[in-house]
Amino acid sequence: MRKTSSGTSKVPFLRKPAIQSIIASLICILGGLLVGFIVLLLMAVFSKDIPISEAFRGILIVLSGPAAAGNARDVLFTCGNMLFTATPLIMTGLSVALAFKTGLFNIGAPGQYLMGAMGSLLVALSIPQGSIPSWLVWILAFLTGTLLGVLWGSIPGFFKAKFNVNEVIVCILTNWIAANVVSWVFYANQEKFVNIAETKTNFIRKTVSNGVSTATLGLDKLFAGSYLDVSIFLACIIAILLYVMLNKTTFGYELRACGYNRNAAKYAGMNEKRNILLSMAIAGGLAGCGAALWCLNGQQDFKWNTYQSLPNVGFNGIPAALLASNNPIGVIFSAIFLRYIDTGGSYLPGETSFNEYVSQLIIAVIIYFAGFSKFIKDYLKKKQMKKETAATIAGDYVKIPDKPIMSPEENITEESPPQTPVPEEPGEVAETTEVPDGPNAPDGGKDGDDQ
Repeated sequence: MRKTSSGTSKVPFLRKPAIQSIIASLICILGGLLVGFIVLLLMAVFSKDIPISEAFRGILIVLSGPAAAGNARDVLFTCGNMLFTATPLIMTGLSVALAFKTGLFNIGAPGQYLMGAMGSLLVALSIPQGSIPSWLVWILAFLTGTLLGVLWGSIPGFFKAKFNVNEVIVCILTNWIAANVVSWVFYANQEKFVNIAETKTNFIRKTVSNGVSTATLGLDKLFAGSYLDVSIFLACIIAILLYVMLNKTTFGYELRACGYNRNAAKYAGMNEKRNILLSMAIAGGLAGCGAALWCLNGQQDFKWNTYQSLPNVGFNGIPAALLASNNPIGVIFSAIFLRYIDTGGSYLPGETSFNEYVSQLIIAVIIYFAGFSKFIKDYLKKKQMKKETAATIAGDYVKIPDKPIMSPEENITEESPPQTPVPEEPGEVAETTEVPDGPNAPDGGKDGDDQ
């Protein structure tokens, strides 16, 4: 660690945690893209119908993202939908990241997402249109979805804090319980909620049918008829607030302290059981909030018979959090990037001989590499420490004195008094020592014969 002229310590560039996280994420992304390109190349080599040039074209299409749509209008439309579909992914990514920060693994985001979707749809479609303002119905539906997510997330948190039951097991159980609860609730009220009018009997009615939809503020026109609304900005604001809470408040410090060392946090006087419960409850609320933002758009279908499957967006929050190193601000960019790659891959079947699953393969490899992000950061830290140690040994941090060091002979001045050599043994008199005669002699000036 270097010191500036003012005496304050300056952390080297590569030693900064944020820089190390960004570098680790970029390495994971580049590794995933490289593996994806190799797969495309191998498919072209071993297939007679696919030229090798298709592999290069395919990876360029994946990297183009929405730009692969073609003309400017289609690009804007695709880009708007990409940002909209990234909104719930941001929220589930934040849900997983918060739990990771406190030493927990929230694999229950799919169930929390389902409960949030159910709560928001029940309120948005149950209140008669015109009885109260639509914006108030939207707020009530949004809060209901978020609160149901909080409730569902607090279940594994309670069992972890009270009985020390592994949160992964409880989360898996609550996922399938939520899937069956949602199916049962909407099955019992098919006439009221199922989209029979559009003959989409597997889906719930769109909330716009009851006059409830998220404000767009002209974003749907700016992005050429896409579904984009202000929910993307709400998700970003929530991510920023979560970052501030974790890093700038006492409560956030206690949550992170429990994640680093639960026993040490308890010894320091923190209520680790309360923090575990609150962490999972907030994580569940974030997932439920993402579902509410998706369903309340007004134009989205929700598949109600979920007892046989769980929503992918709940599980995809895990790679979004890992790729961002559990940084709430980083989750925004990682979620958008994952949707970016997925959007580019959707154009592969129409433009090349490959299918759209190649983009899923690339994302899967990126996720796999994201598991090694800690290893990459530790490697960068170790390399930087070796560099600093080598620089210290070389004398980069040693100040050379202005005056040369003198030899012992040169260091003796004329004013220095003559020094008497010290006898080697007790009682031995040095050869240069002079014994005075006369009355000042040790024996009073008498010879030994006179005694």
